[in-house]
Amino acid sequence: MEQVLNCLVIDDDPDVNAYVCEMVDQMPFLHLAGSYDNALEALSRLESGDIGLLVLDINLPGIDGVTFAGSLKDLPRERIPRVILISGSREYAVDGYKVDAVDYLVKPFSYEDFYRAVVKVRTLINVSKAPQSGEYLFLKVEHDLIRVNIPDICYIESFKDYVKVITGEQTIVALSTLKAMEERLAGKRFMRVHRSFIVNLDKIEHIQHLTIRFGKTVIPVTEQYREAFKAEFREWL
Repeated sequence: MEQVLNCLVIDDDPDVNAYVCEMVDQMPFLHLAGSYDNALEALSRLESGDIGLLVLDINLPGIDGVTFAGSLKDLPRERIPRVILISGSREYAVDGYKVDAVDYLVKPFSYEDFYRAVVKVRTLINVSKAPQSGEYLFLKVEHDLIRVNIPDICYIESFKDYVKVITGEQTIVALSTLKAMEERLAGKRFMRVHRSFIVNLDKIEHIQHLTIRFGKTVIPVTEQYREAFKAEFREWL
């Protein structure tokens, strides 16, 4: 049986709120768990941990939708819902990417637009819960999920609100944080060596004075990570 996601709708326009709630009710894999006209009233419901999707207006009284979506990262990871942002303007679309929104819908949007956004949410959740072979991961690049084979990754660099994942053949700029990537690669042959870099230990070919080189890229091993790094290469360093 397919999992049903509990969904909250937050929009201060009563007509839009009712319209979105009606669409949620028509989705067989969504359950309307509540609707609100401001974000703070929904916070206690979110903290219960059983909300899978938040449909969130950007222009709200009090705390705006983008700020509220960004604050969700402070919740325990397993309690953070997926977010679809809605707005009457396209001007905040970039902000949506920064807070890891799955999609951004401009009012007035159709049932088909909403359905496509919800399917993206369902796909992301299914991918994150699916049994993994441990040899690949999916990266979020705009509205797509890009599969990358983990052994192909040379290093990962923090880049503002994104990360650059560098393989032997390509550079992928994905919406993530370096900390999130570190967690996803835990238990594998990857190590944080700098506040801005994670390296694949099996891909290192050149080390000089605790500095790693990947082609023209020079990555210093900073003091915080030196002892762990030395332990990996103690036989040679």
